[in-house]
Amino acid sequence: MKLFYKAGACSLASHIVLEESGLPYEIEAVDLKTKVTASGADFMAINPKGYVPALQLDDGNVLTEGPAIMQYIADQVPGKHLAPLADAMSRYRLQGWLTFIGTELHKNFSPFFNPAATSEWKAAAMANLERRLAYVAKHIDDKQYLLGNEYSIGDAYLFTVLGWASFIDLDLNKWPALTAYQARVAARPAVQAAMKAEGLI
Repeated sequence: MKLFYKAGACSLASHIVLEESGLPYEIEAVDLKTKVTASGADFMAINPKGYVPALQLDDGNVLTEGPAIMQYIADQVPGKHLAPLADAMSRYRLQGWLTFIGTELHKNFSPFFNPAATSEWKAAAMANLERRLAYVAKHIDDKQYLLGNEYSIGDAYLFTVLGWASFIDLDLNKWPALTAYQARVAARPAVQAAMKAEGLI
């Protein structure tokens, strides 16, 4: 498998999950401005959507969208317990968290990385982030991870998104549960390995 990524972008979550899985994989950076990969390939031919992550499987199939990629990886190694089994209620709770992180957190960070975003748009996004992060902080206040005491792919995604706060002057220290959670996930060897491979630490 090969993961196409941009350092520190949402593709980091898929990278972390690959590292957690223990499966063999490669990574290849993408210049999202030129849509050219590190080896000189046309990224638009790999993923016509033009953004990361994209996971090229050994049979040539390409998966896109982080939550789908992470669930695919998790299902290849059920013994690692990176996602609950398909018929478990906790699997649907995980689906809920992946959707929430993607639509309510991830997308509200987007204006801060968009040169065309107005100050009004950014202010509205910041207000949304404050409310949503307060909700997450309350949820994990008495838990190790999103689903309780067992780490999942949802935690790789949430950790990745929380890491963007420092780039937009959003101080997570107002939510001690979030900073403690962030440190807990950051300490995982797979997280450290993925971040080091992307030059983030």
